[in-house]
Amino acid sequence: MVEAGETEIARDELVWLLSECPDFLDAHVHLGLIALEEEDPKLARGHFGRAYELCIRALEAAGNPQPLPYEVDGNRPFYEAAKGLVHCLLDMGRQKVAQDVCRRIAPLDPSDPLAIQRLAEHRA
Repeated sequence: MVEAGETEIARDELVWLLSECPDFLDAHVHLGLIALEEEDPKLARGHFGRAYELCIRALEAAGNPQPLPYEVDGNRPFYEAAKGLVHCLLDMGRQKVAQDVCRRIAPLDPSDPLAIQRLAEHRA
């Protein structure tokens, strides 16, 4: 829908999905991306932050397994949320919190295929 220019419909559908399943990671990530496109970094940070927090809680409940490779499809929303969160935090001048997120995720996939660590280093 977004690719077809139907952003408003996509947003409405994603919000509806979250009303039924508030922990749906992909919906939070997509809403975060839409918010970034619409230049609303606070809303984007909220969605990315919620998805990131849900993943961190799940990882802690599972005993913090490592590695957690991005190449596994189920792990991708976590890294996409983390990247979006770091981007928003940096844009909002919250470098220390962005660096905390980077430190937390760095050992999970040291290959850093989304260049999250470089994003934070470049803006430090």
